[in-house]
Amino acid sequence: MKTISGKRLCKILESKGWLLKRVNGSHYIYSKSGHDELLVIPVHKNEDLKLGLLKSVMRIADIQENEL
Repeated sequence: MKTISGKRLCKILESKGWLLKRVNGSHYIYSKSGHDELLVIPVHKNEDLKLGLLKSVMRIADIQENEL
């Protein structure tokens, strides 16, 4: 599985209908109607996200690997 940056993941989430609720420092917090979860995405410059965090966000947001 390839890794992507937090900035890129934020763009993918927004295209899937997730709304940026607030920004707390370098963490972008997204919500979506119909979902109880909040997604917290760390955006640290252009660094790649760790694999466990990426997989967890992909599972919650229903993102497939080919969409990355």
